[in-house]
Amino acid sequence: MGEHPLTVDAREGGQVLHLLLDAPKANVLDGRMLAGISAALDRHGESARLKAIVFEGAGVHFSFGASVPEHTRERAGAMLAQLHGLMRRLLALGVPTAAVVRGQCLGGGLELAGFCSWVFASPTAAFGQPEIRLAVYPPFASVLLPWRLGGGRALDLCVSGRSIDAQTALAWGLAHAVVDDPSAACARFLAEEILPKSASSLRRAERAARGELARLVEHALPGLERDYLEDLMETHDANEGIAAFIERRPARWEADRVAEAGEHTEREQTR
Repeated sequence: MGEHPLTVDAREGGQVLHLLLDAPKANVLDGRMLAGISAALDRHGESARLKAIVFEGAGVHFSFGASVPEHTRERAGAMLAQLHGLMRRLLALGVPTAAVVRGQCLGGGLELAGFCSWVFASPTAAFGQPEIRLAVYPPFASVLLPWRLGGGRALDLCVSGRSIDAQTALAWGLAHAVVDDPSAACARFLAEEILPKSASSLRRAERAARGELARLVEHALPGLERDYLEDLMETHDANEGIAAFIERRPARWEADRVAEAGEHTEREQTR
């Protein structure tokens, strides 16, 4: 695994860059993992031969998402900068991307897979944005998912925090295919549909098709980043939700505390 929990493999004579998130079972997109992906893009991303980047999770799951300890108020700024920096980098490169998804694909994991041009999922795959359970929300998914799935479905995932199964992801257009062997399906698709084409023209086509997303990332995402860091992370509930998860205890939301205090005062007054 080396310095970074990532296995990098240049395939098809350098035409396909395969990036294996290699820290099972969770394959967390923490600072080390994101640094590994960035280093791989530094080394291979500008190659004139590169036609596709494939993300896959080692083991049973794709990724549980970003590191929860890195969501704390003190570390959230660096976490968002690194995660969103990767997405901006992939947008700028314009190389077609694919995700091979088995098991859980959550939070930042869904942001990464959902960014990809194609998602090849196994029947066991489950996709969700559970951040709201910690009393936070996913800024990048808030611009990505409406562009990819439509506003109603983005609202569902980001506000409910629920997960959808592979067949629902297929019906919604998030998954390109649901098959027992998504790795083989992805490799076959790339061999038939992508590798015969011009690498430089593929990048131009990617950038053209992602034009609206690029505008959202440029103009809408910075405001969400500011709201997240300067407003949300100053609230009791956001800090409580993350602390409760780390400490493995139920969260006590601010409104519930106020209500409990009011009920206590009312009982005292009626004595």
